[in-house]
Amino acid sequence: MAGADAVVADLRAESDQLDALVAGLTPEGWATDTPAPGWTIAHQIAHLWWTDRVAVVAVTDEAGFGALLAEAAKNPTGFVDAGAEELAATPPAELLAEWRSTRARLHDELVRVEDGRKLPWFGPPMSATSMATARLMETWAHGLDVADTLGVTLPATARLKSIAHIGVRTRDFAFTVHGLAVPAEPFHVELRAPDGSTWSWGPADAAQRVTGSALDFCELVTQRRPRADLDVTAVGADAETWLTIAQAFAGPPGAGRG
Repeated sequence: MAGADAVVADLRAESDQLDALVAGLTPEGWATDTPAPGWTIAHQIAHLWWTDRVAVVAVTDEAGFGALLAEAAKNPTGFVDAGAEELAATPPAELLAEWRSTRARLHDELVRVEDGRKLPWFGPPMSATSMATARLMETWAHGLDVADTLGVTLPATARLKSIAHIGVRTRDFAFTVHGLAVPAEPFHVELRAPDGSTWSWGPADAAQRVTGSALDFCELVTQRRPRADLDVTAVGADAETWLTIAQAFAGPPGAGRG
């Protein structure tokens, strides 16, 4: 596979895994509270549906996306949550059907994006591969919320590598959004993959280092688990600070799930 195809394939698989968790739920099940404060399972899926729908607009109608940006500017901290709140009121069968059709269209559109094209977004424009990676990260994180609610342990897969990658790539953003100076030196990040192999980023001789479980690192950067519960270790003051503020998602500093 070339371009975004490989990441989109992972995104399809991650979405299908989450779909299987919610497809058989009763209406009462959809109304179950998740670990994200104020969000039910319906909110989790509504959020993914809303964001996938907006991403389709970014790919297919840049002028229309510009109008969405203007609306978002009126309520920058609440725009996305307001969308999830509105769509969560959709009857569960319709909500699931709409998420299925919307995500399928997004996946198909992403693999058709021309090489070199940058897609508009709420932050900097991004490639189709980067957008697919961001959607994979969010689908996995919200899927973890649903799985935790249902008492299900999801398997750790090689799909985590893309999520870990975006976690590493957002290091500077995490410092900036917290009003901190971005470290001048690169970090070395070395993670133990689900199959026992090693995934690594940055120079091997870097003084600032992060090591541990790839799964736990992904849970850390998506703020799904407290650091004290995770097998992720820092060496160096800047690396230590990073692990207290890391966030792979856009927006203001996170306070945990949401």
